[in-house]
Amino acid sequence: MSKLLIVGTVAFDAIETPFGKTDKILGGAGTYIALSASQFDVESGIVSVVGDDFPQEYLDLLTDRNVNLEGLEIVKGGKTFFWSGRYHNDMNSRDTLDTQLNVLAEFSPVVPKDYINSDIVMLGNLHPAVQLSVIDQVENPKLIVLDTMNFWMDSELDLLKQVIAKVDVITINDEEARQLSGEYSLVKAARKIRDMGPDYVVIKKGEHGALLFHNEEMFFAPALPLEEVFDPTGAGDTFAGGFVGYLANTKDTSFENMKNAVIYGSNLASFCVEKFGTEKMLELDKDEVDQRLESFQALTQFEINLA
Repeated sequence: MSKLLIVGTVAFDAIETPFGKTDKILGGAGTYIALSASQFDVESGIVSVVGDDFPQEYLDLLTDRNVNLEGLEIVKGGKTFFWSGRYHNDMNSRDTLDTQLNVLAEFSPVVPKDYINSDIVMLGNLHPAVQLSVIDQVENPKLIVLDTMNFWMDSELDLLKQVIAKVDVITINDEEARQLSGEYSLVKAARKIRDMGPDYVVIKKGEHGALLFHNEEMFFAPALPLEEVFDPTGAGDTFAGGFVGYLANTKDTSFENMKNAVIYGSNLASFCVEKFGTEKMLELDKDEVDQRLESFQALTQFEINLA
């Protein structure tokens, strides 16, 4: 069984959308990635940190899904990272109401011995220094995948570029791709970002799907049109978890197989937005996933006779 190392926040979120609001619930990039990857037959482990205020029931939810928590540090007397946000009516933009780094502010990651030789390393959105530290600890992974955001482009660009130079795949949204590259055209943006180091660039476009770039090749996967979207929190991380989970399960990191991975990632992300936080991902079963994959296939399959 392939090993997947996941580095990312395990956290509390408080979310407000036009459809309602929540108090503190389970969240964090690492959590969403792990729950999504758990849909595949892979051996996953999380490297992260929480305070001793983090409930045992949340830890059990992860271990029940075969997520190894040996690399999850629990700081006695510490408080878990907390984020609160409010989404606008278009559900594409949001305001951050509160961010409390808490134990994350002093986090120094330690990769468990059993995961130093992981086949795939998924670097979720964290400080680039933490991501570099993990890269320095792992031994010859087949694939390193990076997810980052505009906050680090604004505050730690030089350090972030050091991380980008060491990874095989980067996943960012269209706004971030334009900021990082200085190009409006996503095709030009992807080319410039590949020049920074990664062989593959995945540009997420939310409800408009995702683009995969490699050399001069390009692939587009649509997002499945949904009747209702309750909460987009964690959708990008869920996409990343499906992407790396599929690659780890199939043990094939070719461009052709990455096309399938993008579809699987988009498929799982479409579930994430249907309920608040991680709620839908915690109740998801294989039959639902397979049925929606068939919907994706029907959405994109067509025949054409060229004159």
